Amino acid sequence: MPPIEGGAPASEIWDYVIVGAGSAGCVLADRLSADGKARVLVLEAGGSDKSIYIQMPSALAIPMNTKRWNWGYESEPEPHLGGRRLHTPRGLGLGGSSSINGLVYIRGNPLDFERWEEEGARGWNYAAVLPYFKRAERRAEGGDEYRGGEGQLDTCYGSLANPLNQAWLDAAQQAGYALTGDVNGFRQEGFGRMDMTVRGGERCSAAKAYLRPAMKRPNVAVITQALATRIVFEGKRAVGVEYERGGKRIVAKAAREVILAGGPINSPQLLKLSGIGPAEELAHNGIAVVADRPGVGANLQDHLEFYFQMACTQPVTLYKYANLLGKALVGARWLFLRSGLGATNHFETCGFIRSRAGIKYPDIQYHFFPMAVSYDGNSLASEHGFQAHVGPMRSKSRGSVTLRSDDPHDKPVIRFNYLSHPDDWAEMRACVRLTREIFQQPAFAPWRGREIQPGAEVISDEDIDAFIAQKVESAYHPSCTCKIGAADDPMAVVDSELRVIGVERLRVVDSSVMPSVTTGNLNAPSIMIGEKGADHILGKGLLAPSNAPYYTAPDWETAQR
Repeated sequence: MPPIEGGAPASEIWDYVIVGAGSAGCVLADRLSADGKARVLVLEAGGSDKSIYIQMPSALAIPMNTKRWNWGYESEPEPHLGGRRLHTPRGLGLGGSSSINGLVYIRGNPLDFERWEEEGARGWNYAAVLPYFKRAERRAEGGDEYRGGEGQLDTCYGSLANPLNQAWLDAAQQAGYALTGDVNGFRQEGFGRMDMTVRGGERCSAAKAYLRPAMKRPNVAVITQALATRIVFEGKRAVGVEYERGGKRIVAKAAREVILAGGPINSPQLLKLSGIGPAEELAHNGIAVVADRPGVGANLQDHLEFYFQMACTQPVTLYKYANLLGKALVGARWLFLRSGLGATNHFETCGFIRSRAGIKYPDIQYHFFPMAVSYDGNSLASEHGFQAHVGPMRSKSRGSVTLRSDDPHDKPVIRFNYLSHPDDWAEMRACVRLTREIFQQPAFAPWRGREIQPGAEVISDEDIDAFIAQKVESAYHPSCTCKIGAADDPMAVVDSELRVIGVERLRVVDSSVMPSVTTGNLNAPSIMIGEKGADHILGKGLLAPSNAPYYTAPDWETAQR
């Protein structure tokens, strides 16, 4: 059976049917087919990832804002953000969101995974997940106790050629923060280099790292432009997936298991369309109940961020390339040499700090960027400037993904309820004040112009709150809508082996299974979930736990830094 990107015979029976060729789905396609025996089908609603806009790291804003590669979701009007609807991009096509994201590789803090276990995700503590992070990774600098050197997902650092990156690190030190040699290693807290998923100057998406190698095997098929419409059950047993392609409804049958890897919006939607979810919501939409699981689509979490922007007094920022000639020069060098400014995402330095004393580990993340421009590409840079993307990591607000109707073509209703908890506002105010302090350090004196945003006059709590309500954006990390938990937890959707509670032969393997959102970007932990999930599905012994230690600030109870 040849590997295909297109159609497959309707009568085929597969061992595993995977819904979604995203960060975790690509990992599963590779790992589940590696023995050459299990027949694996991947259904992907989008199309190919073969485009220079996807492959060129610095072009990241283009695929994220192009209909061809983005589901085009947006939130319902957010009551605490003046009724604004927030852009909620989700990857559509091979590689999923790993083909349209910012290429940032951040695993999360070790204490995130300790918290997962406390929240009911037994066997998902740091010691258990670190070996899977390592198995996935091929780090340019090689492996060590924390990092992988022989995996399939390539990571590397940027060149730090722009002098503003060094100014950022120096200013953080002058403000009293420590530098860390590796935010993905022993110590996340502090300021340092940021890893990116780049191989040979090109984006290393999950499709490139995992799916393309798997598609060379005769026991793997990938069907693109295939919208999954429901999971097919016999009683409580999942036996296949109905999908729509070219106006026809086809059922792909699964002899072993059906695996949802559609992500935090699509996976709960498909579960509900298939009769798994809150009984009242299903009944309201005329859907027969297969399993009453009130947690499906609940517990929605995300990260918010804003851009703290400063004007730059010297022409060293990326603004000098924000014209036709500049873009042509950058593009040409990348096209011919896969090097230069086109080969980086420009998020080359970062920071993780605690917002106040009494917080055990970082709850604020920084991405430094040597240009003043919006990430979603909606506003063009108008002058030389630089910015820090900053936002809280553990918001207490919770949202939901619910059905608009029983029609799989209808986009689900996404309600984040951003900033619905008063503590979230306090964290946002800390983000403004702590960032302003860093930018006022002597290291930025040669470069620092006026404060473009929020503006030097934005000082009081009321002024900061008004700015946040108007300008804060999603960091594009929705998660947690099908959380791992104990079978007796009514809000849990999957057990510790990612099996959907209440039915048979059905799992969810993607970022929706997180009990709570991690401290950082979500691509790395989503790939880890795919790696560990594959071993659960195959019934293999899990990788031996790590005994690598991790950092906690010794004076966290009494000091902010």
